[in-house]
Amino acid sequence: MKVLVTGVKGQLGHDAVNELEKRGHIAVGVDIDEMDITDADAVRRVISAEKPDAVIHCAAWTAVDAAEDAENIPKVRAVNIDGTRNIAGVCAELDIKLMYISTDYVFDGEGTEPWQPDCRDYAPLNVYGETKLGGELAVRDALDKFFIVRIAWVFGLNGGNFIKTMLRLSDKYDEIRVVNDQIGTPTYTYDLARLIVDMIETDKYGYYHATNEGGYISWYDFACEIFRQAGKKTRVIPVTTEEYGISKAKRPFNSRLDKSKFVKMGFAPLPDWRDALGRYLEELKKGE
Repeated sequence: MKVLVTGVKGQLGHDAVNELEKRGHIAVGVDIDEMDITDADAVRRVISAEKPDAVIHCAAWTAVDAAEDAENIPKVRAVNIDGTRNIAGVCAELDIKLMYISTDYVFDGEGTEPWQPDCRDYAPLNVYGETKLGGELAVRDALDKFFIVRIAWVFGLNGGNFIKTMLRLSDKYDEIRVVNDQIGTPTYTYDLARLIVDMIETDKYGYYHATNEGGYISWYDFACEIFRQAGKKTRVIPVTTEEYGISKAKRPFNSRLDKSKFVKMGFAPLPDWRDALGRYLEELKKGE
């Protein structure tokens, strides 16, 4: 199978290409230099030339706080909504199945019940969430052969993430304040890449939620485990979101994603997030 992967320079796109190649598929990784997704002609030209069997669309504007700046909003919309619509339109015309990587941010983050993948109670809290929802709707409206996979709390080797931030701060400070009222589950892109390739090899289309196993935790819990496994003595002080201070973009309190659907559809669960964290820390050491 030939698969085109957008956002290859990002955390998930990088791992998706590696997983595809590991299985003997032909992976075509593109980023803005190879295919600017906001340019409809470029999207049509590249996809038509490559003629993939499937597209895994990882490219997105993911700088959540920067997305709130007035001067950036048109750019965010162009990437997350218009760019996705460009890809979906060509995939529909050429009968190419499409996987769109989305986020828990399409919901309002209220309550304590895990969000179901087929829930339509959309109420994004910020520009990033609004535009990722716009991308979802563009995919849904354009074609039938689609996967929409919502993920949360992602970490991988490429780019920045919470783990790298915590490790960097631990080198500067003896104490770090971390919020304990935002709840979710970490997601290692290496493990997630395995799942999304499992999915793209099938025609089990629809909406899915995917994170690592291991239950729901706070960012405070995550930070404590990061330092424990990394052998750091940094003290983590739990604070509420209000105590921590308001960021530009409002964050969801409830990022619990129910993952039972993909298991019912025959896909294997991801490993426990603690196990994923340990393997990730080992990979970071190799890169030092």
